[in-house]
Amino acid sequence: MTTCELCRPLAVPALFEDDEHRVVLVDDPDYPGFCRVIHRRHVAEMTDLSADEASRLFDLVLRVERGLRRILKPTKVNLASLGNVVPHLHWHVIPRFVDDPTFPRSVWSQDSRPRSPRTLPPGFSTDLAQSLRA
Repeated sequence: MTTCELCRPLAVPALFEDDEHRVVLVDDPDYPGFCRVIHRRHVAEMTDLSADEASRLFDLVLRVERGLRRILKPTKVNLASLGNVVPHLHWHVIPRFVDDPTFPRSVWSQDSRPRSPRTLPPGFSTDLAQSLRA
């Protein structure tokens, strides 16, 4: 059994899956629509991928961003690939709003305003999943 939490089967259903990637919705009421795009192969860095693999991964990241922008109309979308805690290649795609707890700083910053959880629009997951398959 692997110790990498992103190599193991995920507890949450994927919005999108193919042979190389999974896209999951992160359950965070302060940042609704926060998605994680996960490369299936256990590598730590983008440069561990072939040029074609990297291109396909980043294309999927951009498809997630486009879908989030269309559905949620956020103020900004943050893209991050850190891997400091989980060294398995994945991207965070995070819709941001001026009234979220840490805006304009990163979602991992200390809150600058009271938390005021948002809800996702009805059908959000289905709509985003359909746009990723298109």
